[in-house]
Amino acid sequence: QVQLVESGGGLVQAGGSLRLSCAASGRTFSSGAMGWFRQAPGKEREFVAAIAWSGGSTYYEDSADSVKGRFTVSRDNAKNTVYLQMNSLKPEDTAVYYCAAHRLGLYDYTGSYEYWGQGTQVTVSS
Repeated sequence: QVQLVESGGGLVQAGGSLRLSCAASGRTFSSGAMGWFRQAPGKEREFVAAIAWSGGSTYYEDSADSVKGRFTVSRDNAKNTVYLQMNSLKPEDTAVYYCAAHRLGLYDYTGSYEYWGQGTQVTVSS
């Protein structure tokens, strides 16, 4: 049984930083990818970033107000852990952040992921 456990969320002031972790267990994660999503109250879950276990290629959401340049996704294959370093946080980054194991398809589509963590709350105060 695959389990994904996020940690590292919390309350931070605007401009601050947090590092989220996602520990994966239940199978060998030497291939495939892991994604980070977030969901703010009243909004749909949205893609943040993804990283391939092999090679470490990274992908970020590419909206007008992108997290690219502020957030960095990384992984530690030996620990089966994926990280999301979040810098220069803004109040609009407030959300529950989820990690997920990619199965097939586009990285920015929730339906492409087969396993999800329980989420960790990130609150950014102004």
